[in-house]
Amino acid sequence: MDLRIFTEPQQGAFYADLLRVARAAEDAGFDAFFRSDHYRAMGGVPGQPGPTDAWTTLSALAVQTERIRLGTLVTSATFRLPGPLAIAVAQADQMSGGRIELGLGAGWYEAEHTGYGIPFPPLGERFARLTEQLEIVTGLWGTPVGETYDFTGDHYSLVDSPALPKPAHPIPVIVGGMGKRRTPQLAARFAAEFNIPFAALDDAAPQYERVAEACSAAGRDPADLVRSAAHQLVIGRDDAAVARRADALGADREKLRDNPLAGTPAEIVDKLGRWRERAGITRVYLQTLDLADLDQLEIVAGQVAPQLA
Repeated sequence: MDLRIFTEPQQGAFYADLLRVARAAEDAGFDAFFRSDHYRAMGGVPGQPGPTDAWTTLSALAVQTERIRLGTLVTSATFRLPGPLAIAVAQADQMSGGRIELGLGAGWYEAEHTGYGIPFPPLGERFARLTEQLEIVTGLWGTPVGETYDFTGDHYSLVDSPALPKPAHPIPVIVGGMGKRRTPQLAARFAAEFNIPFAALDDAAPQYERVAEACSAAGRDPADLVRSAAHQLVIGRDDAAVARRADALGADREKLRDNPLAGTPAEIVDKLGRWRERAGITRVYLQTLDLADLDQLEIVAGQVAPQLA
């Protein structure tokens, strides 16, 4: 099972903090370092020193790390026009030597849009824009060198695009969420991976099956799509340490019972085993909120990862 570190820097982080965690994750053997793509803190946190741009961050990390994969969970389609987004992500991939992945979603957090002057259309339009962006971004990357790309949609049009630059390697696209109809269809059409964040197993398992059905309906082998989940990491070497971390993070201890990344190493291995058996997941994103607490990464690398290899 792939284990990936997932950070939320809008809650408060300098680039130096992210670099330290990314290098620690790489040294510990984690598969990837991901970050959210948000421009405003949540949950009453001040978010100082302020937001960092996801693709600026990942481009810098691309040249300051060596092995670990890098990506977003997830970039909002409302933040960037699809052409410039394709350019920025492809350039970051070149800079990394082919280690970039793109999670792309419709966007949901209205306050970050109003706070920074970003249009926030109704949900139906956001999904329509996401669909067109997925088609454009993958279309630009997939156009052979020397040929041009054209697209006419309800929200975006491209005419005689040179479709450059190209990524160093094909960039995996991640789609996720709990939408029962449009989301599985988008995953079947465009995604290399389908992710479900912060859901209970009883809710997640049927959603993975909806995606598998959408793949079959589209003539695609469902086994080709990676299944992943994201949860908050609250780990300790014993129950007392778990409780201390939960309190430090302000986590609800009752809710942690359903969180497969909460508990002692043995408990987490057992929970993830149930997720793998019932939901078929092969990848997990460990939401790491305390970026100064690198000991939790060491515990996972030393006591969890070897049992899930």
